[in-house]
Amino acid sequence: LLHVPLGYNLLDQIPELFADTNESETIFAPVIQAGMEALKAAECAGKLFIFHSSLPTAEAPGKLKNRDDKKLLNTDKEKTLFQPQGNYEALAKDCVANGCCVNLFLFPNQYMDVASMGLVTMYTGGTLYKYNNFQLETDSPQFLSDLRKDIQKKMGFDATMRVRTSTGFRATDFFGAIYMNNTTDVEMAAVDCDKAVTVEFKHDDKLNEDTGALIQCAVLYTSMSGQRRIRIHNLGLNCSSQLADVYRTCETDALINFFAKSAFKAVLSQPLKTVRDILMNQTAHMLACYKKNCASPAAVSQLILPDTVKVLPVYMNCLLKSCVLAGRPEIPTDERAFHRQLVMAMGVADTQLYFYPLLLPIHSLDLKSDAVPAAVRCSEERLSEGGAFLLANGLSMFLWLGASVSPELIQGLFNVPSFAHISTEAISLPNLDNPFSKKLKHILEQIQSQKPYTMKLMIVKQREQPEMLFRQFLVEDKNIYGGASYVDFLVCIHKEISQLLS
Repeated sequence: LLHVPLGYNLLDQIPELFADTNESETIFAPVIQAGMEALKAAECAGKLFIFHSSLPTAEAPGKLKNRDDKKLLNTDKEKTLFQPQGNYEALAKDCVANGCCVNLFLFPNQYMDVASMGLVTMYTGGTLYKYNNFQLETDSPQFLSDLRKDIQKKMGFDATMRVRTSTGFRATDFFGAIYMNNTTDVEMAAVDCDKAVTVEFKHDDKLNEDTGALIQCAVLYTSMSGQRRIRIHNLGLNCSSQLADVYRTCETDALINFFAKSAFKAVLSQPLKTVRDILMNQTAHMLACYKKNCASPAAVSQLILPDTVKVLPVYMNCLLKSCVLAGRPEIPTDERAFHRQLVMAMGVADTQLYFYPLLLPIHSLDLKSDAVPAAVRCSEERLSEGGAFLLANGLSMFLWLGASVSPELIQGLFNVPSFAHISTEAISLPNLDNPFSKKLKHILEQIQSQKPYTMKLMIVKQREQPEMLFRQFLVEDKNIYGGASYVDFLVCIHKEISQLLS
């Protein structure tokens, strides 16, 4: 306990009080337990903000141990990459029982066991933030924006969700920033507008085409004003005995959200190769079933995709190439664990953008209209030396500039005379009084406002070193870590389909 004289700011005093300490270890679990006890004493639910910047070193909660990525990836124990160490599940369970949501802000400059510490955040409905190699000048705007957004969120606390269905099918699995003590009740210490729970239903009995299928989702929670409330959503779905009707009403974005979350859950208990093979088999079976039962007669060599799921292969390839499933030792384990946790809490729109980024040709801006340029496919083929492109995936944002981009565009955006004068150190565009600058800044604000995480802008110039990072997000191309291009993946999935139908 610290004794600070009345009238002094504790945060200002901490650096002075510990200026001469040689202690380098930090605590984690005891801080959460202390916050939880404070909420219990106040007889209320609430949200804790934990800021963590260094590496604990032992093996109990709050004292974590490094892992050998290459060794694990070369054995059948690679699934342990994502397994939490220590008794964090018990701590998370206590937090949920007491309505204590934990938000975790990480500032690592070396390995940090995100799989363990992040477990408390995920089970309690909290949010995980990670700022690698944090630099005050360049990263503080992103951090402060994230913190401001989080504090201002409208939330429900001490929530319980239950999903009921009519006869013929039932909810069998749940994915999200949730905790489940049994098979029916989804418990959340807190729930906010940026979180989504994905539910898997199993059709295990006869469905009636006349009455349809009914789903009810009920959430009991405490509002920020302290009122106990219940929110109920009722949904009626049509039933059909025709397979063609099922394919005609498919939602590819929702399918990818489900496949991603089920795969990211499976990596806790199965090797990465097994998970990737399952995804490939599921994709091939879906498309083979359509070709066999719904498509018009065609040559065996022809690949036929339903209109509603034409983009399923490209999304599935993006999922397989994601850093969580890539299985490459070059990608740090803690970074993969961080992305896994983020995706598990995402809604459909967020996973859609995360796996297939938005790529806008900024040089095509129409200054006489409010319209945003049509997005182009995420491939190097779509880039041009004379163009400028904005790429965003919900976590990162890049402004790529071709080597021959027009001087007028450069002057309008950066207020410098030429490509050589553009600084890639900048993390934001200058405020300039011209239509081009104003419209692009408006587009940036629009994209940012729709996403829970603040995206730090990176300026990338063609043929310079930072372009390597940018190219990893051109998801239709072959990945530097070995992921297939979209064209190569289509060839592979076509072979799988042909074998299933032969």
